Amino acid sequence: MGDWKEFTSEELAEYRGEDGKAVYIAHQGRVIDVSNSRLWKGGLHMRRHHAGTDLTTDIQAAPHGLEVLERYPQVGILKMAGKPLDRPLPAGLAALLQRFPMLKRHPHPMTVHFPIVFPLAAAAFVVIYLWTGIRSFEVTAFHCLGAANLFIPIAIGTGLFTWWYNYLAKPLRPVRIKKRLSPLLWLLVLAAFSWRLAVPDILESIRPASYVYLLMVLGLVPVVMVIGWFGAQMTFPIDRE
Repeated sequence: MGDWKEFTSEELAEYRGEDGKAVYIAHQGRVIDVSNSRLWKGGLHMRRHHAGTDLTTDIQAAPHGLEVLERYPQVGILKMAGKPLDRPLPAGLAALLQRFPMLKRHPHPMTVHFPIVFPLAAAAFVVIYLWTGIRSFEVTAFHCLGAANLFIPIAIGTGLFTWWYNYLAKPLRPVRIKKRLSPLLWLLVLAAFSWRLAVPDILESIRPASYVYLLMVLGLVPVVMVIGWFGAQMTFPIDRE
């Protein structure tokens, strides 16, 4: 690598596709010229990734593989200030990720949809039941609460793994909020499910306890929406469009 130009982070930041300059990105210490990519016009990729930065962590979470970068020329190396390019992984985990590469990027996006849809569906079917009086809708809401209880801990686990592996366990604000609200969501779902299991007619004859149960189920909606909002912020941030 002796012939490569060596870039500091400040020098790399100058190549953002502005003022006629090229579009450079860095990945694992390599500085790559992506000026000829139509997806990097203006120095912004997918309205999320900015040129002139080190995208090592971001590309780990991308929906494509590293072969995409091989299409473009390397123009230099990035000074890493003594930081290692990769963290050593436990042997068992490294072997698992080698055998199933999709686990590097997709376990949380693959599982997170279920804890989103089931609490929302539970609230929706409860409202439909109160509107129509058809008992099967209320039973469906109960089943959705049960399914949510199953998938929420799975999504929490895969979320923590993705945060550790793809985001290097950085103290990101969206993650801090999600880490607080996700257990709250699970607690609310578990409480509502347990209550409905113990008192099957909780909504048949309306009484004060029925209103508390109803508020608990409907309260799942804003909690899910806030968690989903900050999760989407990590994938498609809007503060730098």
